[in-house]
Amino acid sequence: MIGDRWGVTNDEVIRHYPCDDVVSAPVLQAWRGVTVHATPDDIWPWVSQIRLAPYSYDLIDNLGRRSPQELRDLADPAPGQCFTIACGRPSGRILTVDPTTQLTGQIGGATMSYVLAPSGEATRLLLKVVVTCDRWLAPLLSVGDLIMARRQLLNLKRLAEHPTRKPRTWGDDR
Repeated sequence: MIGDRWGVTNDEVIRHYPCDDVVSAPVLQAWRGVTVHATPDDIWPWVSQIRLAPYSYDLIDNLGRRSPQELRDLADPAPGQCFTIACGRPSGRILTVDPTTQLTGQIGGATMSYVLAPSGEATRLLLKVVVTCDRWLAPLLSVGDLIMARRQLLNLKRLAEHPTRKPRTWGDDR
């Protein structure tokens, strides 16, 4: 499939992801990954903050509103909660959570797992997306997801590696 892999190894592609337990026969599977020079404990707050904003291209996904560049004081996510806010609206729901290890959610026909895998002195931030859709649409979704997910993972990497601000309370937009 065009655009189904970015930044992942063969071992990361064949590993089991929590989204595999949700969708047994996906039309599309896509894997993305980036090395973050931080611990899972340092990356997790950023991954769990996806509940507030998409962290990809804000002009497209967030109606031009910038995704928070500082940590908010949020409790760990829980199954059933809103997965993210896209285009100013709550979107999707969280399916499973294992703090500092994985976050799996669903938006429309897409189910995705963010996995934090320690790797030496760094951490691999992995994302697997599985989709149930019409077969003819899968290549377009794969390429579109590649563009948006790549930006998201690189933004989360940058924020986790270079924290600049202390946590703020959710809703504090000073």
